[in-house]
Amino acid sequence: MVHTPAPGRSVVFADGVRTPFGKARPDGVHAQTRADDLVVACLRELLRRNPSLPPERIEEVAVAAATQSGDQGLVLGRSAALLAGLPVTTPGYAIDRWCAGAMTAVTTSAASIAVGALDVALAGGVEHMGHHPLGAGMDPNPRFLTERIVSPDALDMGKTAEALHDRFPQLTKERADAFAVASQEKFAKAVANGQVEADLVPVASASAERGWGLATADELARPGTTMEGLANLRTPFRPHGRVTAGNASPLTDGATACVLAAEDVAAELGLTPKMRLVGFGFAGVEPGVMGLGPVPSTEKVLQRTGLSIDDIGLFELNEAFAVQVLSFLDHFGIADDDPRVNLYGGAIAIGHPLAASGVRLMTQLARQFAEHPEVRFGLTAMCVGLGQGGSVVWENPAWEGFAHEGAAA
Repeated sequence: MVHTPAPGRSVVFADGVRTPFGKARPDGVHAQTRADDLVVACLRELLRRNPSLPPERIEEVAVAAATQSGDQGLVLGRSAALLAGLPVTTPGYAIDRWCAGAMTAVTTSAASIAVGALDVALAGGVEHMGHHPLGAGMDPNPRFLTERIVSPDALDMGKTAEALHDRFPQLTKERADAFAVASQEKFAKAVANGQVEADLVPVASASAERGWGLATADELARPGTTMEGLANLRTPFRPHGRVTAGNASPLTDGATACVLAAEDVAAELGLTPKMRLVGFGFAGVEPGVMGLGPVPSTEKVLQRTGLSIDDIGLFELNEAFAVQVLSFLDHFGIADDDPRVNLYGGAIAIGHPLAASGVRLMTQLARQFAEHPEVRFGLTAMCVGLGQGGSVVWENPAWEGFAHEGAAA
């Protein structure tokens, strides 16, 4: 199909980083580190990596968290900006779309840039699930159930994944386990190839037992995972179910952040665009099968940009649960082992710190774009609790077709 450029200024993703992702447990590497300090580490690293970007040119800091209290409260974008040493004149805000928080921080900031309200922004997210367990402090309105607005299982993400298995019998546990094994294998290969470490921010870690240390690598991966090892894992969300700790993302602590800019301003400041925003879309689905969310959100963004699924050369799909990604792949006729999908593995191996994950997907896609100049368009997409999906289409500035077009002209 013909790509229809979005109106407004061109917006680029200039750089992205993340902390190592840690276990959300008392012995996890970030257990005694504040969530806001994880964000601050990312913001400072972006400034260090991009010395041509004057701090005073940053006009907004948007930081997402699914739980906005304690060390994830106090208007995260503004407080993290101040703690990172940005000028007192730099505004900031907190944002929440649960798992798609950082994704929404990016799209909201990018929209502001596109209409000319900003030139440069920092966007990201954090989730310290060790300090803020999933659902802690929530008080769902009883009308959700008494008026049957959502199913009783809609607020239990694991049960919504089991519901996808129920709805689509072809999405078997064996397929989910095989996808999980592949995720672990791809991530282990990416780590060995140096494709992960380059975008990690070393973070100081403290432990009453071990003293001070430095977190430099993710600690959730399970290299060597096998089908045999996954076959008999406990199914915590349903007796004799299909969702296990092996084919779902683990509870995670971590943060992400990125630099967004108008393309002309990026050139002025000497920033190298890694991706160009094409379009984005969000959509709602039944909360009880929230994993289907990326299907309508992707259909929406493809329709609005004039693209088809066949135009997408690389996919970064958040692996909240293997069955969730498989439902997306089946809908669009993509094979489980399609080489375009999650080249470096996904959240099953890396971890999923809820509101931070959207920028992790983008940072990985940006690196893959540089490695694959034959690819023009890529997609980052994820499901969202309470029945939503988010999808963002990006263009590869290094696409070899641009050179061919220039030569033809």
